[in-house]
Amino acid sequence: MQKDPKDILKTYWGFSEFKASQEQIITAILEKKDVLALLPTGGGKSLCFQIPALAVDGICIVVSPLIALIKNQVDTLKNKGIKALSLTGSISQDALIDLLDNCLYGNYKFLYLSPERLQQELIRDRIQQMNVNLIAIDEAHCISQWGNDFRPAYLDCAVLRELAPTAPIIALTATATAVVANDIVQNLQLKNPLIEKTSFSRDNISFSVQWDEDKAHQLKEILSKTNQSAIVYVRTRRLANDLSNLLLQHKISSTFYHGGLTKKEKDNRLELWLQDKLKVMVATNAFGMGIDKPDVGVVIHYQIPDSIENYFQEAGRAGRDGGAAKAILLTNKADEIQVKKQFLSGLPDVAFLKLLYNKLNNYFQISFGELRNEPYLLNFNAFCGTYKLNSFLTYNALRILDQNSVLALSESFSKKTSIQFIATKNQIFDYLETYRKSAPIVQTILRTYGGIFEYDTKINTWSIAKKANVSEAQITNILKQLEKDEIITYTAQHNDMEIVFLVPREDDRTIHQFAKKVEALIQQKTIHIDAMLAYIMNDTKCRSQQLLSYFGENRDKCGKCDICTSAVPIDDIIIELAKEAILKTLKKEPQSSRELIKLVLYKEEAIFSALQSLLENEEITLNTTNQYKIS
Repeated sequence: MQKDPKDILKTYWGFSEFKASQEQIITAILEKKDVLALLPTGGGKSLCFQIPALAVDGICIVVSPLIALIKNQVDTLKNKGIKALSLTGSISQDALIDLLDNCLYGNYKFLYLSPERLQQELIRDRIQQMNVNLIAIDEAHCISQWGNDFRPAYLDCAVLRELAPTAPIIALTATATAVVANDIVQNLQLKNPLIEKTSFSRDNISFSVQWDEDKAHQLKEILSKTNQSAIVYVRTRRLANDLSNLLLQHKISSTFYHGGLTKKEKDNRLELWLQDKLKVMVATNAFGMGIDKPDVGVVIHYQIPDSIENYFQEAGRAGRDGGAAKAILLTNKADEIQVKKQFLSGLPDVAFLKLLYNKLNNYFQISFGELRNEPYLLNFNAFCGTYKLNSFLTYNALRILDQNSVLALSESFSKKTSIQFIATKNQIFDYLETYRKSAPIVQTILRTYGGIFEYDTKINTWSIAKKANVSEAQITNILKQLEKDEIITYTAQHNDMEIVFLVPREDDRTIHQFAKKVEALIQQKTIHIDAMLAYIMNDTKCRSQQLLSYFGENRDKCGKCDICTSAVPIDDIIIELAKEAILKTLKKEPQSSRELIKLVLYKEEAIFSALQSLLENEEITLNTTNQYKIS
C-alpha cells in the first residue's frame, strides 16, 4: 500500500509542504514515470527520490560519484531511523555478500553505490534479484562527455534499466546545459521523461569579479570586513595551507581543507567551521559535496575555476538560508595564462596517446598482437625520463587509456614520498659539516621545494636524483639517515604504478577506436575554459544574466552584481593622467599597488585601470615581489 508523501515529509523531515517542483517530481515517480530533475544547488534534490522510495515497497538504488556525499546521505537516513547502506571503500567478498543479502532480506530502503561498483558481476546479479522500486542517478551530468565532470564509469548506469526494468529512473543534476541534459536522457535510456527544471537563479547572491594584482591583500580586506562564515576556494593543497596561515597571521580565524588530510583532520576542521568556531574555510574542490552550512555569507574564488558549472555550484554554497550573500572571484592578468596552462596544456592529443602506447609496449617488450594477462610494475618517473616525456601529460594520457579500457591503472601512483625539515637552518649547516656526502642532496631539496620547513611536502625522488647526479637509491638511503638523525620527518610511499594491458597490442589501431572521444574531450575542456574566461572578461553584462544564460535561462538584470552597481565609467583623460603619475612614481623605485594608491592622488578605480593599460602596453611589469616597475 502506497504511503502519503506529505506524511513521510512531516514524519521524517518535519516539513508540512514541499518546495518548488518537488511534489510534481515525486508524483511522476509514483506513477512509474522517468524523470530528469534539473535543480539548483540546495534545491532539495535528495527528497525527490528519498520520499517516493519510502512511499512504496522495495529498495531504491542510488548511484552517486563521491564517497563523502554517499556517507553524508546514508548517515542522515540512519539518524532518522531509515534503513540504508552503502557499498564504498575496500570490502571483502564475504562482507560484500553479507551487505547484498541485507538488501535482499533485511527490509532495507536504500542502497548507495558508486558507478564503478556496477561493473561487478556479483552486484549486478543481486540487484536483478531485488525488489527495486526506484533508480536514482545523482550528479547525472557525469554521464555526458559534454558534462564538466564526465566519468566514463557512469555509462554503466544504463545497465540498471536491464537489471530492474520495471523501476522508474530519476536523474538529478544542478549543472546541466541543454546539450548535457539531452545526453543524460539518451545515455540512461529515459522513456518519455518528465523534464523538470527549476530556475538556477540565486537572487540573494551578488556575483562580482575583482581585479587585483595583490590578491592576498584583497582577500584579507574582504574577510576582515565580514563577520559571516566564508569559504575560499583554491586549486592546490599548498595554497590552501599558505592562505589559511596568512589569514591567521592577520587575526582572521581560519583553517584549510583538502584531499590530502586524514579523515580525522577533515572531520575536526569541518566541525569547528560548522560550529562557527572558525570563520574561514580555505579549501580545494574536495570541499563542498554534501557540505550543508546555510549561513555562509561569502564564497571567494582565489583562482579561476575550470568551468562555469563548477564555479556556479561552488558559489552557490553561499546564502543557502536565503540571506544576502556574496560570491567573489579574485583575478589578475596572470591568472588567464595560468588557467590555460593548467587545464589545457596537460590534455594529451591522439598523437601523444599513440606515442605513449607504443613506448609502453616497447618498454615492457610486448610484441604486436600479443596480450599478457599479468600486471606490470612501472616506475613512472624513470619511464618518463627514459623517453623524455612530460610527466603531467603522460599521467593524464595513462588515465585516458584506463578510461577507454586499453589498460587498467592502479591507484597507488598518487602517493609520493613526503618530508619536512624539523631541524633549524643552523643545525642543518652543522650537520652537513659532519656529513658532507648528504650536502648536495639536501641543498637540491631546499632549492627545489619552498615551504619545506613549514609543512610536510611531497617530493619527487627521481627528479632530485637527476638534479644531484646520483641514483634514486642513494636519495632514499640519505633520507632515511636524515630521519634517523632527526633532521627531517620522512614518509616513504610506493611511487610506482601497476598497469595491466587489457587488449592485444595493435599500436595505432588501438587508439583509433576512441580517437574521436579524445578529440571531443579536448574540445569540451576548451569550451569550458573559454566560457569561464568570457564570463570574467565581460564587464558590460549583468553577472547573473551571464551565468543563467549559460544554462539556457533568460532573466532581468540582478541589480546587485559588480556590473549592475558599477559607477559611471572613468573618463579616459583621468586614466591617462593616472598613468603619467604612476610612471613618474615608478621612475624612483618599484611600488606595489597598495603603495601606489597611497602615493598617486587619483581614485583607486582609476589607478587600477591605468595599471592594467600600462601592463597591456608592456610599459611596466611586475617583479617577483608583486611590485610594479618600468619595463
